[in-house]
Amino acid sequence: MPTSPPPLIVMGVSGSGKSTIGIALARSFGIPFVDGDDLHPAHNRDKMAAGQPLNDEDRAPWLEIIAERVRDDLAAGTPIVVACSALKRRYRDQLVRLTPSTVLIHLVGDRALIAARQAGRNHEYMPNSLLDSQFAALEPLEEGERAFEVSLDQTPEQILAEIHARLAALTGEAVPASETAPTPASASAPAAVSETVPETEESA
Repeated sequence: MPTSPPPLIVMGVSGSGKSTIGIALARSFGIPFVDGDDLHPAHNRDKMAAGQPLNDEDRAPWLEIIAERVRDDLAAGTPIVVACSALKRRYRDQLVRLTPSTVLIHLVGDRALIAARQAGRNHEYMPNSLLDSQFAALEPLEEGERAFEVSLDQTPEQILAEIHARLAALTGEAVPASETAPTPASASAPAAVSETVPETEESA
């Protein structure tokens, strides 16, 4: 049985592979995965589907729902992996406020790489036209955040290996992946990460 990690939030712009990597990461630890989009109220989903970015008034209650879910599951003895874009520092602060041990993992890639990945999928809540708004809103990780970046310019298998190594360095504990845990089916084709498992990525 692999050592349990702290709660993990896999973040980044739409198309960065948050759900794909998040699912594989959760499987490697034998813990649940939660897609942030599943916790959006209907109003937010309708707005994004219409090509309208969410504003802070839309996001605040949704981010609190995620934060409460992370806290409650950890209190019950189960850390979880959440996919949530968490583009701005204040959003990330709200997400980890109730559970400071949470680690944020930022999947980073340039716009050309992300756009190429988005071109191969049709997202229910996040039209490709909103990619520019995502990059415009993105605030890089800052000093004081319990977080690290991982480059998308590598295979999913390499991304997972790097995440495990970075978690071990950050927490000071060994957090090995389960030897029997499945890796993404697209491990040999990094450009297809977001096509392997359908993603639902929000505009926070």
